[in-house]
Amino acid sequence: MMQAKDIYMKTMPFCWAKLMLGALMVIISAAILAVLMGLAWLFGSSGVTGILLLVWLAATGVVRFLLMQYVGYLLKAGHIAVITEAVVTGQVPDNQVAYGKRLVTERFTSANVYFAVDKLVAGAVKELQRYLQKAGNAFDFIPGIESLVKVGQLFIDISVGYIDECCLGYTFYKRDQGAFKSAADGVVIYAQNWKKLLGDAAKTTLMVIGLLLAITLVVFVILGLLAKLLGLPGYLAFLLACLVALAVKFAFIDSYILVKTMVSYMEVAPSTVLEADLYGTLCAASSKFQELYEKGKEEIFGSTSADIPADGTDGTNTPPVSP
Repeated sequence: MMQAKDIYMKTMPFCWAKLMLGALMVIISAAILAVLMGLAWLFGSSGVTGILLLVWLAATGVVRFLLMQYVGYLLKAGHIAVITEAVVTGQVPDNQVAYGKRLVTERFTSANVYFAVDKLVAGAVKELQRYLQKAGNAFDFIPGIESLVKVGQLFIDISVGYIDECCLGYTFYKRDQGAFKSAADGVVIYAQNWKKLLGDAAKTTLMVIGLLLAITLVVFVILGLLAKLLGLPGYLAFLLACLVALAVKFAFIDSYILVKTMVSYMEVAPSTVLEADLYGTLCAASSKFQELYEKGKEEIFGSTSADIPADGTDGTNTPPVSP
């Protein structure tokens, strides 16, 4: 199996593509800001400037949502597909961005199917995490423990965001079955190995939080000096610095965590024998997983009737196993 650092370096074209997408977002946001600042100058009112600032924040949010919701999602899906290929085969294909796009199209037939699977997997993993992480409740009698638990839970929630992408990666590994079924199996693999996988993700996430703060600070200093020279408010420099930091995070930092977490996931996924009775337990714990599982049954049986086993099997009581 290739090492995470080697996969990260060899899939750098995806990082550059993500950076270009992030840069486009920053440029569009800066252009909107320039137009609004021009309007504020025409009106010459600080009150109007405040209103236009709110308009800029809203417009930037819309631009970010549109770019990341579609282009960003599909770019990330292609990256996941190529990372899976590299982990399994030890090879990174030529023209990997186009290759990743082709794999996503073949696996999910359309972007809408990918979005549906992604949302269900993300929701299922988050619901299961709340179900699995209850250890802090046993220490409620300790003064101040509630705040520590909340901080820890926030940290875990950030880490979980990368785990659901690993479950999606499993759909590219198990191409011989439907995307919804493979995604459901991927979530079960996480449930069976959650301590190791979450622990590995949390360690990487801690490093990333520090890097993000450092990048934001450096960019803010640079943009702050530029804003001072141009006579612009310092808070605008800070907001733009945050946008640049997010673009860098999306391109390089998120990609690094994704590779590290997926390598950790694929170390255990092929050898994990899925526990058939765990499907029913997870359906009871997560409505999103149940919906994902039902769609997986539709792929196999073409029905969701009550007589179909609720254990992830084909009716023979034989749990699905990875090759």
